[in-house]
Amino acid sequence: MFAHIFFRRFALIVSAIAMFGLTGCGYNDFQRLDEQSKAAWAEVLNQYQRRADLIPNLVSTVKGEANFEQETLTRVIEARARATSIQVTPEMLDDPQAMARFQQAQGQLGGALSRLLAVAENYPNLKANQGFQDLRVQLEGTENRITVARNKYIQTIQEYNVLARSFPTNLTAMIFNYDPKAGFTVENEQEISRPPTVDFGTKSQR
Repeated sequence: MFAHIFFRRFALIVSAIAMFGLTGCGYNDFQRLDEQSKAAWAEVLNQYQRRADLIPNLVSTVKGEANFEQETLTRVIEARARATSIQVTPEMLDDPQAMARFQQAQGQLGGALSRLLAVAENYPNLKANQGFQDLRVQLEGTENRITVARNKYIQTIQEYNVLARSFPTNLTAMIFNYDPKAGFTVENEQEISRPPTVDFGTKSQR
């Protein structure tokens, strides 16, 4: 009986020490930042999907404009097809190459859309088309939300990766295989903290 009580108390003490050690070495922080990064990534995907969903209506509207630059329209259609063909999985967060391909495809789509909306300024009928203008406003708003979501994800990943590389939390990372996560690359890190601005060209004058 005494031995049973002793081992039970010993087990509780060991568990308490282990829990304290994990907390002190960043275990709970890894869990928190992992969940935050997943939530931030989900929001990035949500906004990219919202943009992709707007494009068919935009393409349909632009097709109604006689003599619109077919090459510009084709580039948008092809870029959307490439971007939406990439299979997005949770494992992508830990795969820098997959993230790079995803980022490249989305960047190409954003560039093609920007070109299309800029070219549309040369077509008075499109500029006067309320449906087209509504879609344009929605796209510009979505681009802003994409920027905000991306920056939030970048910040979360930076926190996670610093934790994974810093002592003593890097020991916890090695024990539990918490490898650094892949993130978006930015040409200028200062852009992360700046408010997003989107300008697809001169607005129509009414």
